[in-house]
Amino acid sequence: MKKLLFLFAVVLVMSVQALAQNTQPPPLITVSGQAEVRVPPDEVVFTLGVEAVDKDILAARTRTDDSVKAVLAIARKNNVKPEDVQTSQISIQPKYNTDDLEYSQRQTVKKEFVGYQVSKTVAVILRDISRFDGLLVDVLKAGVTRLSNLEFRDSQIRKHKDQARVMAIRAAQEKARLLAGEIGQSIGPAYSITETGVIPYTSNVSQNRSDTYAGSSSDSESAIAPGSISITAQVTVSFRLQ
Repeated sequence: MKKLLFLFAVVLVMSVQALAQNTQPPPLITVSGQAEVRVPPDEVVFTLGVEAVDKDILAARTRTDDSVKAVLAIARKNNVKPEDVQTSQISIQPKYNTDDLEYSQRQTVKKEFVGYQVSKTVAVILRDISRFDGLLVDVLKAGVTRLSNLEFRDSQIRKHKDQARVMAIRAAQEKARLLAGEIGQSIGPAYSITETGVIPYTSNVSQNRSDTYAGSSSDSESAIAPGSISITAQVTVSFRLQ
């Protein structure tokens, strides 16, 4: 009985050792690869604020609605599709002459009711950047009181992101071959691939603006320089060493 138990224990230990050996990773080389794709933006998003102040709340709302209708008409004139225009819900709040003053200044000014401030926000996606100047001038004439955001974007972000990924994986493979070759070895199949440092591209105009933008000849007559959008990818790859 003792002999059987001893044999069982020996077999169990050998099995555990064999399993541990089988689970150990093969000789690997781990490298990272990075790539950047720069593309000119092909669309721009305007976020426009429209507001009116009047002691008659209905009059303030009417003026705001008229400005919004004018903006919508301008969007249609510039071939903007209805689905590329979005208006926010109306905002109504009382406005006083002290609202824009610092706290210390408010103490010396008598608070008086100025009227009701009625405001709306309109977001417009312009997919033809050549119409940028014309649309901007027209909406300002239409009564837009605030341009709260201006964002240049790339409508084919997925395509260009995939392109950056391909370039990053090739860069990692080239680096691994170079390093392995220096020690007299070569790389085999990839053991693991991890995408790292995934950061959405930024398209804020202040970040992407560039005076070196190479566009069409008509761009030289425009006051806008969209610049280019940077789309990056980074991967970490482990290759088997051979």
